[in-house]
Amino acid sequence: MTILWIPGPVQVRDEILDAQALPMIGHRAPEMAELIERIDPHLPHLFGFDPANGARAGVASGSASSLMEAALHGCGQRVLSVVGGAFAKRWYEIARTLGKHTHALEVVWGHAPDTETVLATIDREGPFDAVTVVANETSTGVVTPLGPLAAALRENSPETHLLADCVTLAAGQPVDLDALGIDFALTGSQKALALPPGLALCAASARYQERARGLERRSWYLDPLRVLDGQEQRKTPTTPAISLYQALALQLEQISVGLLEGGASTPAEGWSKRFARHLRLRDRTIAWAAEHDLCPFPARAEWNSATVSCIAASNLDVAAFAKHLDESGFKISNGYGDLKGKTFRIGHMGDHTDAGLEDLLAAASTAIAAQR
Repeated sequence: MTILWIPGPVQVRDEILDAQALPMIGHRAPEMAELIERIDPHLPHLFGFDPANGARAGVASGSASSLMEAALHGCGQRVLSVVGGAFAKRWYEIARTLGKHTHALEVVWGHAPDTETVLATIDREGPFDAVTVVANETSTGVVTPLGPLAAALRENSPETHLLADCVTLAAGQPVDLDALGIDFALTGSQKALALPPGLALCAASARYQERARGLERRSWYLDPLRVLDGQEQRKTPTTPAISLYQALALQLEQISVGLLEGGASTPAEGWSKRFARHLRLRDRTIAWAAEHDLCPFPARAEWNSATVSCIAASNLDVAAFAKHLDESGFKISNGYGDLKGKTFRIGHMGDHTDAGLEDLLAAASTAIAAQR
């Protein structure tokens, strides 16, 4: 069996896969409401919010990209997209397709956006109803510090909402929606949650919801408020991917009890231990790269992702390297887009363990030695 160490879809444990084989239930039956109730208590830990503050979370059947579009339906017409990678560009493309008045702030790939540059762009090109950003850019392995950006927006452009793609951040590192002042955060099931693809999850601040309610046109299928209302009412707007809901409920419960982390006395501890494991896997991967005279693609160490390590290939033949690993039972990813052949990516997120990473890195060392 080939073990997936790609940036998604990630390896899924057999127990989670088996949960999808439970008998089917009706989506309007009491059992479905009970299933949603199992999921609900864990979403504040996933996104980092207190429901008492007015934020709400929701689950939708579809890809994370569907919730990117939904988020934009609830934010107003003027959008600034911070583009420092392939998935940040997706925000821009969706906003343009929706007819938003959209401006792209280009950031050098491998760099996190500079807060002062964002503010200067707002002063020059704004005002904007929303700024879109990718918290953890899968194509470059760059994590964006959202705290300084969110704080600067609240102080200097308080009417501008921050919409964050947290697809490869959530369940691998804290999102901290409340503490940072993020207005809309989203993720997908096939990344650090370590589930099969097919579910998208989101959380929205109280002020985002208030603005969205005042908009006449929010879409029908991709109305962000319908997603949030469905979770709250235990009644999804349309027929959901019920089998994936079963897997999600089990995975969230096991994360909260620290099943893979040696146990936890509280849900907060379970999530904290999961986040710590992801940092260990990142640090070990970066240390391994240094042992082979390879370095991360992100320009600064503080920008190295906890879930996806993007490594500059130097003179390594990436295709041959990946093929060697594939033949050894490990799947990694080539660089994305313009970075293909110039970088490779290791997705050390989800339920991967320290021991499992050592097995991968041993095989990777052998693959490198074959080229040198």
